[in-house]
Amino acid sequence: MRWAELPVGDPPSLLAWEEALLDVVELGGEEILWFWESTTTFVVVGYGQAVEREVNLVECRARGVPVLRRSSGGGAVVQGPGCLNYGLALRTNDHPGLTSVTQANQWIMARNATALNRLVGGRASVQGHTDLALRGVDGVLRKFSGNAQRRTRNALLFHGTFLCDFDLSLVSDLLASPSAQPGYRANRPHAEFVTNLGQPPHAIREVLKVTWDAGERFLEWPSARHDQALIERYRRPEWHHRR
Repeated sequence: MRWAELPVGDPPSLLAWEEALLDVVELGGEEILWFWESTTTFVVVGYGQAVEREVNLVECRARGVPVLRRSSGGGAVVQGPGCLNYGLALRTNDHPGLTSVTQANQWIMARNATALNRLVGGRASVQGHTDLALRGVDGVLRKFSGNAQRRTRNALLFHGTFLCDFDLSLVSDLLASPSAQPGYRANRPHAEFVTNLGQPPHAIREVLKVTWDAGERFLEWPSARHDQALIERYRRPEWHHRR
């Protein structure tokens, strides 16, 4: 497996790169682990979500915060400084743990939890289907990472966000109460449910690179596929706001 830092770009470009890297693996290329951080704040909804249901559009418009749609499932998230994002493009036929959506969630999340626990002394655990939560000194579990996946014929995109040093008030301000909630949330509002991990992004990068045996750096960027995804989806308002 290779690893990469996504090229600097605006939010639509970052989402297009993730789709382009999935295409690389779908067509037989080497598996890839990548990272990115956004310098601007934006909201991303899951592929099948209704923007009006999940997002506080009035507040987003007032602040000039873009609302975009990704190609994977999962729930709405706020991106920006203080969030570290990662992605994995894996060949499904090469890993028994990727046979189904459920198996992939369990296999990948277990590996990621093991990696993060090297940094937080065993206080991180998988909750719901694709959350990572941190147990605080008060014993309460709070979410610091959400994840999602997309499956193609031969490959799998699995990606997520780590709250490192994020302005958590943005989650309450820009997102509605989610339509789907894991049981451990117990109807808590955003302010009581999410937390920062309190670990530097470079440390998270390193433990994930070790866990996924990501050796050489990926440098052969699929620019044509990235540009095609931008034109067909991520630069089109109707893609982002179709529901």
